[in-house]
Amino acid sequence: MGSPGLINRNNGQQQQQQRLGITEPISLGGPTEYDVTKTRELEKFLQDAGLYESQEEAVSREEVLGRLDQIVKNWVKVISRAKRLNEQLVQEANAKIFTFGSYRLGVHGPGADIDTLCVGPRHATREEDFFGELHRMLSEMPEVTELHPVPDAHVPVMRFKFKGVSIDLLYAKLSLWVIPEDLDVSQDSMLHNADEQTVRSLNGCRVTDQILRLVPNIQNFRTTLRCMRFWAKRRGVYSNVSGFLGGINWALLVARICQLFPNALPNMLVSRFFRVYTQWRWPNPVMLCAIEEGSLGLPVWDPRRNPKDRYHLMPIITPAYPSMNSSYNVSSSTLRIMTEEFQRGNEICEAMEVSKAEWDTLFEPFSFFEAYKNYLQIDISAENEDDLRQWKGWVESRLRQLTLKIERHTYNMLQCHPHPGEFSDKSRPLHCSYFMGLQRKQGVPVNEGEQFDIRITVDEFKNSVNMYTLWKPGMEIHVTHVKKRNIPSFVFPSGVRPSRPSKATWDGRRSSEAKVANNSSADKIEGKGVLDGSDEGKKRKRIDDDTENNLRNPKGYAAMPPSGGEVHEGSPPVGNVSSCSTQSDLVITNSLGELKGEKADNSETESLNNSQNLAGIFAQNGELDGILRCNLPDKGLPANNDTSSSKEAEKLAIDKIMSGPYVAHQALPQELDELEDDFVYTNQGKGSEWAAKGSPMELSLSNTAVEQTNESIAAVACSNGAGPSAYLYPNGGSEELEPAELMAPLFNGISSAPPVAQPKPLIRLNFTSLGKAAGKST
Repeated sequence: MGSPGLINRNNGQQQQQQRLGITEPISLGGPTEYDVTKTRELEKFLQDAGLYESQEEAVSREEVLGRLDQIVKNWVKVISRAKRLNEQLVQEANAKIFTFGSYRLGVHGPGADIDTLCVGPRHATREEDFFGELHRMLSEMPEVTELHPVPDAHVPVMRFKFKGVSIDLLYAKLSLWVIPEDLDVSQDSMLHNADEQTVRSLNGCRVTDQILRLVPNIQNFRTTLRCMRFWAKRRGVYSNVSGFLGGINWALLVARICQLFPNALPNMLVSRFFRVYTQWRWPNPVMLCAIEEGSLGLPVWDPRRNPKDRYHLMPIITPAYPSMNSSYNVSSSTLRIMTEEFQRGNEICEAMEVSKAEWDTLFEPFSFFEAYKNYLQIDISAENEDDLRQWKGWVESRLRQLTLKIERHTYNMLQCHPHPGEFSDKSRPLHCSYFMGLQRKQGVPVNEGEQFDIRITVDEFKNSVNMYTLWKPGMEIHVTHVKKRNIPSFVFPSGVRPSRPSKATWDGRRSSEAKVANNSSADKIEGKGVLDGSDEGKKRKRIDDDTENNLRNPKGYAAMPPSGGEVHEGSPPVGNVSSCSTQSDLVITNSLGELKGEKADNSETESLNNSQNLAGIFAQNGELDGILRCNLPDKGLPANNDTSSSKEAEKLAIDKIMSGPYVAHQALPQELDELEDDFVYTNQGKGSEWAAKGSPMELSLSNTAVEQTNESIAAVACSNGAGPSAYLYPNGGSEELEPAELMAPLFNGISSAPPVAQPKPLIRLNFTSLGKAAGKST
């Protein structure tokens, strides 16, 4: 029997055609003259920013896709003949190319790669034929360059350039002998008897097509999405692998706003995007349609059935079966950063309505290397271009774990802000660097002398990275602490460090205004307990002085454990690697510089309260239906951008959307993470295994035990109505066994049992450069 709120495909088909979205729109009002004018300004801004490709490039892409389609059609006939199929099957053998992602959505820019999917018949295998014969054929073509197969990825892919156009090519093997030219991959029957890799590969096309079906106006959706993608990149929050949001996530968020304001132009949609998601109470999920249970038995996102789904911090659910959370990489730190950016965007849009800001203000780039006083620098290198490309891909997939581990090992008191991009020093070939900003948690008392020792944490991270099964000599990784004043110049445009932060930007003006407000009403602001950056002027000076005093005080190093001796960090994984090397002798004072105010900490507390309240409602009703089918008033609210009453009405409507029962994740201060680096990946090909490495959890957990655990959880929840932190895991924490790459979807996966609470190491720290730390070790 299906879960409440999960509709049957046949019964729900008619209703889905009648209404776009799971709720009524917030506003049905059309655009005003102001909206028309501002939309034209926005479109011109995007054009001037170079976000649209030329007609020549568009034609070139179409030609490349046509040529690629011819190649795979020829390929499937070659392998059919090689497998000695009868001549009729050889002649009928067919393969077809589909596109998805930004290109299919129509929001790609100049030079962007094209996400493509090759769909082949049942006798065309992935390992032997796609990554074998097709790879050989492509390698022999002069127009194909930079051919790089990745057969062991979570979604196997072949990357290459065809006449200079970057292509990401996936493969899906269907259970059909012949692939028809009019094949519709959105049909659920395409998933019948499909393997896991095929389901994942088909998912991109199916989700993309479903998004385009579920928005009321495709052109307005495209302009708004193009705008939001550009904004996210400028503000440093566009990167799924770093724990922020990727292209599919931003598309789903924008599509939901289009459903809530179906008659709005892009100007209003951008404004309402920030207004809605500033007020959104995560982990309430964002969904474009009701979750469909389907008939193939594939797992779908369902917090009621799947305990691991309760821990997702920012659920953004894909609309195609099997529905899954597309944003499971989001951590507490990246959610906090994105929430602050939504608030900033909302403030600027409100300022635009009273002519106090323009579009270029919204898109001012985030000054990452001015935002914090302390950073981690992760340097990697390899012996040749191919090795570096493979090494980069592996390291980037692991960087999120460093963020999670640092926060977990410091009880979330030390917060990380990963930069989503990489930097290259032209003077050092075959080398690149990544950076993370560090700050102590906002809104908590500062204990003088309290320290954060992350040396062991960093060593664990490096050891897990060095367990790369395709590791080769020359693949090295180094992690160092860098203060803001010592950030290398190659990270800045043209390699020139700016003399001082600009005060002409929105952020600069707000900071200056905050300093003035702090000087005039410091006591009043402190009494309210809200900083909003207004105490930065005095506090930063005090923090800098405290930090420098701690760094100069030799006693700060006395409590450090002795260094385990120099360890070559590029070495392959071996059993005698020291848990603490001089290269990662990282000790951080609790007096870290900060950019943001206490508001972020308050939002985390509010998220915890929301999780508990929502889970309590779920416990009473025992249903998930509230979030899947919230009922708003039959008529949308009138659109009026200029009145406070309209804003208040919209706020009430947003609250109504999120008022339904929902079993939330357990928002523990000690964040749940996927601890991928606590397991050894023994084989990246077929039959990959994960083995526990010092894990307190049992890997062999029976289905019966899981069911009994879930039943006991539900029983306690229903009996006392407590929030998840009161009943889910009495020991105060849980760690998922599945690696992040295997979370969506999980076939015959088993939920992990709660671990036994482990004693925490004594935390002592003082921030020092690695050279100093090594010299002071005793």
